[in-house]
Amino acid sequence: MMGSMTRRERPVLVYDGDCGFCTTSVRFLERRVPVDATIVAFQFADLGALGTTAERAEREVLWVDRSGRVSGGAEAIGLLLTDAGGVWRVPGVLLRTVPVSWAARAVYRLVANNRHRMPGGTAACMLPAAGRPGAAGPVVRQD
Repeated sequence: MMGSMTRRERPVLVYDGDCGFCTTSVRFLERRVPVDATIVAFQFADLGALGTTAERAEREVLWVDRSGRVSGGAEAIGLLLTDAGGVWRVPGVLLRTVPVSWAARAVYRLVANNRHRMPGGTAACMLPAAGRPGAAGPVVRQD
């Protein structure tokens, strides 16, 4: 889905507020990274106004930049770090540069798919069945 492309004063970081690991990670970012963004759990966000869906927000952290462009996963983290500036800019740019971006995407998927097993993770952190690794599409019964 294309971003809403509505100009905003601050970027928005959208995360899964039901996931203990995700919430712990966001709290770490809030304490350590001087990012000037609105940080909101997707459960409390107007996702349509942000140009995204609950399905996407359940699957990955999202960064909605000032122009309304929506990025997810490792790219979102890279953009957040880049936006923070200072020493955070370097890893932010690296996360979005080939070949590091390839590895970052793979590591992000591995962590996201197993976030219920991570420190602070709970059963609520599990991705919906369709979003888990190896998940098949919906079963269509033909009679």
